[in-house]
Amino acid sequence: MQINETKKPSFGAVRRALLATAAVCAFCAPAWAEAPYPNRPIKLVVAFAPGGGSDFIARLVAVRMSEKLGQPVIVENRPGAGGNLGASTALKSPADGYTLFLAAASYTVNPALYKLTFDPIKDITPIAQLARGPFIIAVNPEVPAKNLKDLVALAKKEPNKLSYASAGTGSIVHIATEYFLDVTGAQMMHVPYKGTAPALTDTISGQTQVVFGTVASTLPFAKADKLRALAVTTPNRLAALPDVPTTAEAGFPNYSVTNWHGIIGPKGIPQDIVAKLNKAINESIHGAEMTKGMSSDGLTPAGGTPAEFGKLLADETARWQALVTKRDIKVE
Repeated sequence: MQINETKKPSFGAVRRALLATAAVCAFCAPAWAEAPYPNRPIKLVVAFAPGGGSDFIARLVAVRMSEKLGQPVIVENRPGAGGNLGASTALKSPADGYTLFLAAASYTVNPALYKLTFDPIKDITPIAQLARGPFIIAVNPEVPAKNLKDLVALAKKEPNKLSYASAGTGSIVHIATEYFLDVTGAQMMHVPYKGTAPALTDTISGQTQVVFGTVASTLPFAKADKLRALAVTTPNRLAALPDVPTTAEAGFPNYSVTNWHGIIGPKGIPQDIVAKLNKAINESIHGAEMTKGMSSDGLTPAGGTPAEFGKLLADETARWQALVTKRDIKVE
């Protein structure tokens, strides 16, 4: 009797079958193995050194975002090149939502002053605006100007006799002051410093006479009568200085500048991730505790949609480009 034996598959056939199965599994694995976003820590790049206003707001918001997203949001400081180093680093990262950038008002000034390695509008994904607040227009108490109209009249009567201090050429306070001079027709001499502290120190001492300062840096000196606050640069008064008018109330309705912060990412972040981040930010910045924390820096929560923040970025970039060109402002 002849017995039929089942033919065993060759080693090559088995190997080909295993490789085919592995290929199918590898192709399918991401669909079931990868956890929903976010499944690891998120990095929030700040283009300035620790301790400043941008660093403060980043760390304040990062704590709340971590709670909302269930993953740590880690602030990484990358100062240098006027804020462009941190921006370039963050915006050239993978567009996966794990590297974000804290954009401050100066972000929209830099394209007019520096040769960037990225397009500040086309190479980004707007996420949400975090906060907004004013600058304080202040003078040395010896300046014979009791209000903003007095200051402008004085600067027109004796062009360039008054000098104004800034945190450096191309800084947002420099640009905000030049914008004021452009709107009012006044003339003052610019004295740039390497930072806010020396600019304030010399204005208090009388070496310079005028400063457009952030609330966090300028408010204590205004309250101590070491500087005379003449106006704030936003449409609403500052709660900490209720008697100080807005620039519109002081007679200059065409002048308004906001000190703002927001979060952006590299171009191409998937919309579902953008929506999740935007929701987390909007939920994080509202509430009594956050409002109180921001108010210490003269800021109020902003929020809104990615599209709204994107429009702000585009509008501000265009505004400062026009001003820098008109007044021939250059960074040496």
